[in-house]
Amino acid sequence: MPDGFFCDIIWYFAHLFVSLHPNRLINQNYKDMSDIGEIMGKIFKGCGCLSIGFVVLCVIVAVFADDEENTETKDETVQTTEQTEKKDSVIVNEPLGGDPYQELDDLIGLGSVKKEVRSLANFVKLQKQREAQGLKTAKVSYHLVFYGSPGTGKTTVARIIGRIYKDLGVLKKGHTVETDRAGLVAKYLGQTALKTDTVIQQALDGVLFIDEAYSLVPEGGNGQDYGQEAISTLLKRMEDYRDRLVVIIAGYKNEMQRFIDSNPGLQSRFNRYIDFPDYSPQELVDIFKMYMKKNQYTLADDAEEYLRESFDYVVEHKDRNFGNARFARNVFEKSIQAQANRLAGQTNLSKSVLSELTMDDLREGFASRSGISNRN
Repeated sequence: MPDGFFCDIIWYFAHLFVSLHPNRLINQNYKDMSDIGEIMGKIFKGCGCLSIGFVVLCVIVAVFADDEENTETKDETVQTTEQTEKKDSVIVNEPLGGDPYQELDDLIGLGSVKKEVRSLANFVKLQKQREAQGLKTAKVSYHLVFYGSPGTGKTTVARIIGRIYKDLGVLKKGHTVETDRAGLVAKYLGQTALKTDTVIQQALDGVLFIDEAYSLVPEGGNGQDYGQEAISTLLKRMEDYRDRLVVIIAGYKNEMQRFIDSNPGLQSRFNRYIDFPDYSPQELVDIFKMYMKKNQYTLADDAEEYLRESFDYVVEHKDRNFGNARFARNVFEKSIQAQANRLAGQTNLSKSVLSELTMDDLREGFASRSGISNRN
């Protein structure tokens, strides 16, 4: 037979082989490969095309097997990356423009916090001036401990301090990397140091803010918790990068004191504490109205009094997990959702109607967060 005929048969079998799912060939330990070679040997017996056909098929098998393996590896890598991004709690905040001192003053409440931050800034500024004049300077620790309940402005103030430190020449960038135990501690032995160091590298020339830092040393732990590995890495890097890294740790007061006392290295590096008090009822009202102003909402006349009374009640009956400003924001979000539900189906709504929150809207907002709608 002419060689062209054999070549056509070779390409026919090659095409048929390609159309099959690779797993059906690979998972049988290449059994099918031998079968096909045997079949083609019978067909092309005595023909030089046999070796050519066999080589073509081997190349196809190799290409497809490698392609499938690479595809599976790529899929696994993507899946692992996505899981890491979802599980790891690390947020990088680049420094905003504007005056950080004015932004600090504009915060609602936090009078004692503002005073402490201003005092720290004044001290650092003066030491920088003394250094410029060749005078001796006092040793300054820029690392801070923030005490306080959730939603008392700790993260916001940490971002502002990063910008203030940049303004004072303490830090080059002044950005803030926010994390917690999940962002620092790995699941397996030997991985935590690398994970912690990766986060620290992101924070260089800025602030590393660790929320609920006390969770790195669980109360009543058995000594095998990987949080200790994160602390050891953190302390070493604080020394290695003492001119490039500022660490702010935050959490409940008693838990944070236990955390600091658990390690002499922590005690020596963290010696400046700022207490963040809970917000008063009036300050929570002001925070709620701040969100209203930003989003162009107004209050109905009867809603004003209800708002004050509701925050009075909430503060009076709060527990240690009370969310403070976070609670006020959540009530606002639920209130505007209630307004949307109330106005659903109506048409040709005026600007004032679209902007106004009624007492019923607020009642639903508070009820969804605290269950106080039936207090009267």
